[in-house]
Amino acid sequence: MMSESCIDRWLDPFGLQVFGKTCFLQTSPEFAMKRMLAAGADSIFQICKAFRAGEVGDHHNPEFTMLEWYRQSTPLSEQIKFVEKLVQGSLDFASEKKWIAPSQRFPQFQTLTYEAAFQNSLGISPHESSSETLQELAVANGFQLASGETVDRDDLLNYLLATVVEPDLEEMEAVSLIDYPASQSALAKIVQRGEYFVAERFEMYLHGHEICNGYQELTDPVELRRRMSLQNKKRIADGKSELPVESKLLEAMERQGLPESSGVALGFDRLVMICLGCSSLKDVLAFPFSEV
Repeated sequence: MMSESCIDRWLDPFGLQVFGKTCFLQTSPEFAMKRMLAAGADSIFQICKAFRAGEVGDHHNPEFTMLEWYRQSTPLSEQIKFVEKLVQGSLDFASEKKWIAPSQRFPQFQTLTYEAAFQNSLGISPHESSSETLQELAVANGFQLASGETVDRDDLLNYLLATVVEPDLEEMEAVSLIDYPASQSALAKIVQRGEYFVAERFEMYLHGHEICNGYQELTDPVELRRRMSLQNKKRIADGKSELPVESKLLEAMERQGLPESSGVALGFDRLVMICLGCSSLKDVLAFPFSEV
């Protein structure tokens, strides 16, 4: 429980009053762990519970287990390799225990840019395509658009990713999607790759299921404050509550600085689900939301 929460347009924390103070159940341990990095920690990890309101389904539960870690002076490419070893070791163990079929043991890990994924599935560049083109493609793939409605460009990209691109990724067994559009940087650094500025982040998909999210971490507190303020504006436009921008993490970054580091958050329950050959989190949680 913390008095601050990562501000994300799509993530809604559970808020509660404790001794007259508004606190939040953590959507991830990110802010607290980055404060530890600012205080001098080097390589740290945590297995903990995280809580997100409104996330219920075969692959979502309001309460879930997260494995999150950070390492100083480590490029994101090393984190991708580390996750591949972690996943492969988990699948090998599950296969040895005969929890899954041997055919699931050895996924062929691949890395694919966000640009290449959209080119392969839709034949377009997500960086260069106009909002009109993206909207036409989204509508052609089932997006419901009200008359006269304008849709945020990232909303259209997210829809096309979920409905067209991700199903194609399932055929690749295990793939890390890298170099997202700069507008989807969240708390990752922005770097230039050729003609485009991209977010230095990745998401790994295993048999079509997203299991982790990794960043080359943003270290600039001024930029962090700007991004969180922007996310709040989007939350307000969506009819959601505004969240506090000022935080102990920002204080720590301004006072001590955040070292160059990379971090990964992995959905532990999803990895267990895959290792057991299950199709729903309900099969690996003792008390999923449906049983509460």
